[in-house]
Amino acid sequence: MFWKSLAQQHTPFFVLAPMEEVTDTVFRRLIAGIGKPDVFFTEFMSVEGFMSRGREKVSYRLEHTDTEKPLIAQIWGLSPEKFYQTAKEIREMGFVGIDLNMGCPKEDVVKRGACAGLIQLPKLAGEIIQATQEGAGDLPVSVKTRIGHKSETINEWISHVLSYKPAALTIHFRTVEEMSKVPAHWDLAPKVVALRDEISPETVIIGNGDVLSRSQGEELAKTYSLDGIMIGRGIFHNPWVFAKEQVSHSMQEKLNLLLLHARTYTEYWGKRKNYHVLKRFYKIYATDFDGAAELREQLMPTNSLEEAEAIIAKFLVKNQS
Repeated sequence: MFWKSLAQQHTPFFVLAPMEEVTDTVFRRLIAGIGKPDVFFTEFMSVEGFMSRGREKVSYRLEHTDTEKPLIAQIWGLSPEKFYQTAKEIREMGFVGIDLNMGCPKEDVVKRGACAGLIQLPKLAGEIIQATQEGAGDLPVSVKTRIGHKSETINEWISHVLSYKPAALTIHFRTVEEMSKVPAHWDLAPKVVALRDEISPETVIIGNGDVLSRSQGEELAKTYSLDGIMIGRGIFHNPWVFAKEQVSHSMQEKLNLLLLHARTYTEYWGKRKNYHVLKRFYKIYATDFDGAAELREQLMPTNSLEEAEAIIAKFLVKNQS
């Protein structure tokens, strides 16, 4: 089994979290080239959208190359039948597993009962897990979720999820209502591990929330006996966060990476994705060097790769003279 063998090979293993309009194939390839995690996740894709006539509006989230492997396809939605059908198709696409998004706290999605909204709909959540497992065949099915909705309900909710024997379970140690507004409750990890040991010993447990460095992740995994660590927003603080040897990076290195990202993004997506999506990445690279804030201010109004390249070239001439 993929997850179990991963846990045996790496103690702990590291995962890049699925993030909407962030962890696309271009960004994953970039990260693979500078400090690769042990496993990648896709952006989360709607099964309802994938099973509709307009599937191309969401299916691009599953695009990938061999560089990004091993890769897990993450999906979300409300219809068990569509989870089943989607899982059957994903089996043929080269992924090593399917993950069910039961943790995204976005308000409009939760109100519909999807993603983290499923915490309040345990019967439907169970039907979705079972349907996906049936459709996935030999492909392992995992779940990513939170510790509760308004309050911590680990005994009830996590026990329920574990009763379906997921191959892996990622826990973001906050409730839905807490979003990311409070520190993650890592002290609750032993409770989750104890339930795993009792209900589904083969399930791999991955911790998530506020991890900003590899060393911090290693310490948390050791302290709480976790198999893996997932890093999400930490990648915005340091795109090299998964590298085994942590070193400081120069302004030139950061801006070279920015340009590589922008050029690869433009070349790959063309008109399929808006240039403006790239702007959320500029703060990752244009940071922690003299003039970084000024450079970001100049980059934000740009409307094309060519404009960004010209601004960066001018900035480098000015700051290297």
